[in-house]
Amino acid sequence: MGQDPGLRRLALGTLLAAYPGPVPPDWAVDLLADGLAGHTLFGTNIHDPAQVAASTAALRAGRPDVIVAIDEEGGDVTRLAHATGSPYPGNAALGTVDDPALTREVYAAIGAELAALGVTLDLAPTVDVNTADENPVIGTRSFGADPKRVAVHSAAAVAGLQSTGVAACAKHFPGHGATVADSHHELPTVDVPPAVLRERDLPPFAAVVDAGVRAVMTAHIRVPALTGDGPATFSRAVLHDLLRVEYGFTGAVVTDALEMKGAVLAAGGVGTGAVRALAAGADLLCIGARVDAELVESVAAEIVAAIGDGRLARERVEEA
Repeated sequence: MGQDPGLRRLALGTLLAAYPGPVPPDWAVDLLADGLAGHTLFGTNIHDPAQVAASTAALRAGRPDVIVAIDEEGGDVTRLAHATGSPYPGNAALGTVDDPALTREVYAAIGAELAALGVTLDLAPTVDVNTADENPVIGTRSFGADPKRVAVHSAAAVAGLQSTGVAACAKHFPGHGATVADSHHELPTVDVPPAVLRERDLPPFAAVVDAGVRAVMTAHIRVPALTGDGPATFSRAVLHDLLRVEYGFTGAVVTDALEMKGAVLAAGGVGTGAVRALAAGADLLCIGARVDAELVESVAAEIVAAIGDGRLARERVEEA
């Protein structure tokens, strides 16, 4: 028995893929026509503005409402200016200056540049409260260590970015700022009670939800009090009970890259990780940077199989 094409399209609609090189290969465009949600652009996809605009136009030919995502945070994390360094100050500098109007202005400038290139979703701002001095993955990507200051600047960044028509994606829920391990390589643990999270890590997320942020990205971190042994990305207590119900978020829940060790080690593979993230309440699954047609098809097939064998409710995937 062949795969149900309706289910395949449904599964593809939850996936954010990627492709190598400056020109989208045929498979990357063909999968969009088959229902793939979109692609994330990385440094390898970027040569110059005209080339990026041509690439996003090619993607829109496959799917007019394609999601074209990018990590453009200013400061140390840039894709557009990966060869030269970002012309925009990063969050640590903006938090130090502590002028929310400037933060809004910087993010509006980033958004205007992205909108002109056909990018629709910026995987920014980082709204983590950086309370661990030796944090290897957040650091200067954070507006600082004071939850109130981070909250004010996070809301300003979202307002600036979304004023240009580009959707913002605040990250990494429920807070990656207190970790001393890098979730690209392992599964970090934040072993604190929920009350500490609410006081220290979650105020910026409350602020961006109030500011109308369109998307929130999950963290591949373990918070034993909420997630047990697994990461937040696979935790219904975090994605549904905390983010949706308690904080009232109604936008898209986006996973951090499922190829990262923090997710893969917990799930056993990208496909099983996709199923677990969807079941927990994620809507859009970032596969990662190293993606080909075979990987996309295998992840979609795993989602379809999970609907078939009852691990995943079809209604949950339709909702996503």
